[in-house]
Amino acid sequence: MIKKINIKEDYEVRLDKYLKNLFTSLTQSFIEKNIRKKNILINNSRTKANYIVKFNDNLIILNFHEELYKNKIVFKKNIKISDKDLKKFNESIIFQNNDFLVINKWAEIATQGGSKVNVSIDHIIKNIDSDYRLVHRLDKETSGLLLISKNLKYARYFSNFFKQKLITKFYIALCEGSPKNKNSKVNLNIKNKNQEIVKTITNYSVIGTKNNITLILYNPKTGKTHQLRKVSKNLGCSIIGDNKYNINSRYSHENLMLHAFALNFTINRKKFRFTSEIPNYFQNFMQKNKLKFTNNLEKELNNF
Repeated sequence: MIKKINIKEDYEVRLDKYLKNLFTSLTQSFIEKNIRKKNILINNSRTKANYIVKFNDNLIILNFHEELYKNKIVFKKNIKISDKDLKKFNESIIFQNNDFLVINKWAEIATQGGSKVNVSIDHIIKNIDSDYRLVHRLDKETSGLLLISKNLKYARYFSNFFKQKLITKFYIALCEGSPKNKNSKVNLNIKNKNQEIVKTITNYSVIGTKNNITLILYNPKTGKTHQLRKVSKNLGCSIIGDNKYNINSRYSHENLMLHAFALNFTINRKKFRFTSEIPNYFQNFMQKNKLKFTNNLEKELNNF
């Protein structure tokens, strides 16, 4: 039996995860095997388990059978959001209207849930309103600007904006060492979570250097996992506090000094530009090391 499913939601999730949500009894090996055997297609074409499901895709299951693709009731753990976390979230909001909001995410909270995550930004926003959606991600250790849509229409807007590179993102990083060039464009091939090689593009500008510590303004043109952390390592100046790519550092006890500093985009001819306050631990580190680079930050931001 053939089953056809026209996807009417902008899920922005991997195909294997989408199938597990749809047919909760399926195992990962069953899904991968049937994708490999071409029993599961997207838009009549062969696909992969890590394919990102999109709005209006046609999912076709050629070997569909109720017994094979059966569902079972799964009781999801009810995540209780504390008043403290909710208060912190509300205090982090720097802008909101009827369609989206922007927060200055604090470090050490995950963007999304997982097996080792008790509370995430996604848990908090779903607790506020089930229509709220994440439209991009930040690492748990990374602080800074995070966009959240309040409805499906704007989730699709932002999803397309990111794909078309219509949202300009800027990060600041305190790095150990300094790159060879003050300003440059980095084209770097990196491995993703599935060990596949993906291309990344990153522009950067050195804001200042003192005592072998450099403040760098990054403008990533692609958005891959740990992109800036890997680019920094490749430039020979790993980010301070990065215990994954900057091991055996004298600053290993510090927080990750990476902050999503600015966002620019235009919707319906209206320009939006957001900048975020630099977290206290970041500022304290700079004061302790007598670094006064942030005076040049706005000027460099306008030069991009």
